[in-house]
Amino acid sequence: MEAVLFDMDGTLINSEPYWLIAETALMALYNHKWTDEDQAYCLGGPLPKVGAYMSKLSAQAHDAIYFENELVRRVAEQFTLGLEFMPGAQDLVHDLVKSQIPMALVSASPRLLVDSAIALLPPGTFVTSVSNQDVKVSKPDPESYIKAAAHLGVDITKCLVLEDSRTGIDAGLASGAVVIGIPHLITYPPTPRLHLRRDLVGLNTADVREIFQIESEEGSNATRI
Repeated sequence: MEAVLFDMDGTLINSEPYWLIAETALMALYNHKWTDEDQAYCLGGPLPKVGAYMSKLSAQAHDAIYFENELVRRVAEQFTLGLEFMPGAQDLVHDLVKSQIPMALVSASPRLLVDSAIALLPPGTFVTSVSNQDVKVSKPDPESYIKAAAHLGVDITKCLVLEDSRTGIDAGLASGAVVIGIPHLITYPPTPRLHLRRDLVGLNTADVREIFQIESEEGSNATRI
């Protein structure tokens, strides 16, 4: 294992509460009370879908792009109040930095949110980052992970990806990396090069190196068969 590629939303940070606050406040300006049903429909995006939905709820007071941009701006403001890390994520990041393992932050979120999160982390935590605006096709396409590995100067097959969503896990596996998946509210079948966990609590550099080695060998055997 030569590098670790970290997903942001739902893997590194618990960003869903920030989105909920921003969505609720924004739609209140248009006399719409944001409901659990609204939240469920918009959970996980993508942003164009959310923007179009909000535009419709506002009786087209603004177009979808306006709502996309305003929502992202408000979430970025929430980030400045402090990041809430997913269980175990902060400790793992600190140990990887201490062990001098290069890391990239790879997100399907816009550049503004990626940069806002990185700005609140210790300098040098992530060597590079990739947002949805840095690729032609976002997750589940593997482009973002392949690009992150290239930025680090590392072969993608020597990288470990940390992901929580189905689209993210699919992207990591399609890239050729080994993936530690922390799926929330979804099930994922046993797959070569994928190690599933409930969370990242207790994981350190030695643990992820071992997981990488085991999954690399099993994935190689599956490929040969």
